[in-house]
Amino acid sequence: MQTKSVRKGTTRRLLKMLLEFYPVKMPLTIFCILFSAVVSSVPAIFMQNVIALVESSWQSGDWSSVGSRILGLVGLLALFYVLSLISGLVYNQLMAVMTQGALMKLRKKMFNGMQNLPIQYFDTHNHGDIMSHYTNDIDTLRQMISQSFPQLLISSVTVITILVIMLYYCVWLALVVLAGVSVMLLVTKKIGGNSARHFFRQQRALGREEGFIEEMMNGQKVVKVFCHEEASKVDFDAINDELFHESERANKYANTLGPILNNIGNVLYVIVALAGGLLLLSGAPNLSISGLALSISVIVPFLNMTKQFAGNVNQVSNQINAVVMGLAGADRIFALLDEAPEVDEGYVTLVNVREVDGALMECQERTGIWAWKHPHQADGSVTYTKLAGDVRLFDVDFGYEADKPVLHNITLYAESGQKIAFVGATGAGKTTITNLLNRFYDIADGKIRYDGININKIKKSDLRRSLGIVLQDTNLFSGTVMENIRYGRLDATDEACIQAAKLAGAHDFITRLPEGYETVISGNGSNLSQGQRQLLAISRAAVADPPVMILDEATSSIDTRTEAIVQRGMDALMKGRTVFVIAHRLSTVKNSDVIMVMDHGRIIERGDHDKLIAEKGQYYRLYTGAFELE
Repeated sequence: MQTKSVRKGTTRRLLKMLLEFYPVKMPLTIFCILFSAVVSSVPAIFMQNVIALVESSWQSGDWSSVGSRILGLVGLLALFYVLSLISGLVYNQLMAVMTQGALMKLRKKMFNGMQNLPIQYFDTHNHGDIMSHYTNDIDTLRQMISQSFPQLLISSVTVITILVIMLYYCVWLALVVLAGVSVMLLVTKKIGGNSARHFFRQQRALGREEGFIEEMMNGQKVVKVFCHEEASKVDFDAINDELFHESERANKYANTLGPILNNIGNVLYVIVALAGGLLLLSGAPNLSISGLALSISVIVPFLNMTKQFAGNVNQVSNQINAVVMGLAGADRIFALLDEAPEVDEGYVTLVNVREVDGALMECQERTGIWAWKHPHQADGSVTYTKLAGDVRLFDVDFGYEADKPVLHNITLYAESGQKIAFVGATGAGKTTITNLLNRFYDIADGKIRYDGININKIKKSDLRRSLGIVLQDTNLFSGTVMENIRYGRLDATDEACIQAAKLAGAHDFITRLPEGYETVISGNGSNLSQGQRQLLAISRAAVADPPVMILDEATSSIDTRTEAIVQRGMDALMKGRTVFVIAHRLSTVKNSDVIMVMDHGRIIERGDHDKLIAEKGQYYRLYTGAFELE
C-alpha cells in the first residue's frame, strides 16, 4: 500500500489556528506550562545546595547555622512548588476550555466549508470517510491538544532545563548523559518512525472502515433482499483485517519503544554513577560553568537529574505516537478545509419587484414577482429582466471527465410555461442535463441561457432558488412533517405549507398521521411509505413556488393509484411553469409540449406525442412496445 505522511507545515498551521482562536489564552497557557516544567527541574539545584551545605559544615565542624539555612532552602522550594501547582491548575483549566472550544470552532469551520463544496466532491468521496473527519480525526486531535501536546512541551522543556543544569555543574558527566541520550534518540527514530507510519495508515484504514459500515447501513435492505450478508461479511473482514494489521504494527512498535528506553535509562544511570565515582577517585579536575570542584554534592544530584532526564526523554518518545496520530487527523481535517469551494463568478441576482407603470421596480417585500437584476460592468447601468422561466441550450457538450463526453451538441428550447420531457434508456444523459441547469456541473462547450441571460453570469444560489427539483431518491430530514415541507422555503407560513401539501395531494395522508403535520420524521422517513415520502418531496417543491420545475423520475417509485393522485397535484403544480420531466413511464409524458428522445448523449428525436408517433421512430417503438422504458 502506498505510504503517505503528514504534509509539511501541518504543525505550524495547527498552532497558528489555535493562536487565532485564543490569542490571549494560548500564550498564557504556554507560559504556565513552561513555568511548571522549569520548576520541576529546580529540586536538583536545591539538593546540590543542601548537600554542599552539609558537606561544608562537616569539613569545618560548624553546624550552628545549618538548620536555619536548610529550612530557608526548603521554604523557598515549597514556594516554587506552590507556584508550580497554581500554574498547573491554570494551564489544565485553560487547556480544557481551549481544547473543546477549538474543536467546536473547527467542526463549525469544517461544516461551513463543506456546504460550499461542489456536488462533484460528494460524488467522488466516500460519505463514511467524510464523516470520520468529524469523529475519529477530531478525537485524535482532541487527545493531542489536551494531553500529548502539553506533556510533550513539559518533557521537552524539562530535558533542556536539566541539560543546562548538568552543563553548569559538570561537563564530563553531561557528555556521558548526552551519549546515552543519543542512543535513545536513535532507537526512537528507528522504532518510533515505524510506529508513526503505521499509526497514520491506521487512521486512513479507520476512515475506510467507517465508510463501508455507513454504506452497508444505508443499503441494509438491498443486502438482505439479495442475501448478500455473507459477501458483506467477507468484504468487511478484509477491511477490518487491514485496520487490525496496521493497528497491531503501530502498537507493537509503540509498546516496544517504552521498555527499551526505560532500560537504556537505567543503564545510563549506572554508567553515570560509575563515571562519577571514577572521576571523584581519580581526582580529575571538574570542567563546568559553575567552577565548582567535583564532589559528592555534584555527583548525587547529577544521578537524580540523569534519572529525570532519561525519564523525560522517554516521555517525549511516548508522546510522539499520539502527536503523530493527532497530526494525521489534523492533516485530514486541513485537507477537507483546503478542498476548493464551488466557484461562483455570477453577479446577476434574483430580486423581488413590483410593476409600476409598466416598469419593474426592485423592492424588499415578497410580491410574488421576481426579476433578474443585471448590473452591466461596461457602463455601470442596471437592468431588470422579469423571471419567466425561458431556458435554452445551444450546442452544449459535457463530460464528467474531460476525456469521456456524456452530452454531444445538445440544443433545445423551453419557452416559459412549456413542459419538456426527456425519455431514453438509462445513461442516455437525461439527468445530466438537469445537473447542468442547476450548475451542479459546468458545461465544457456551448451556452445555456435563462431568460436570455447566460447562466454563468447568474449567481448560483439565485439560479437554484428559481428552480424546483423533485428527485427519484427522496431525502427527508429529522424533524416534523411541517418542517420538512418548509425546507422548500424557510419563511413559508404554516398555511402556505398546508396549501402546498394540498396541491401535491399529500394533505389527506398527513392528516391521518398520529400528530398530523407535527408528526416527527426520523431515519429519512423510514416510518413513511415510498409514495408518502415522494408526496412530501413534491410538497416541498410546491411551497418554494419556483418558475421552473425539474421532475426527475418523480413518480417512478409510486404505485399506480398513488401516481394518479400525484399526477393531479403535479399538473396543478406545473401550471404556468416551465417544466422538465424525466420519466421511464411514457404515459406520464404524453401531454408534454415537446418530447426529447435521447440516446448516448444525443437528442435523436423531438416533437410532441402525436408528431413522434406519426414519425414511427424510436419513440413510436418505445410507446407501442411497452409503457415502461427498460
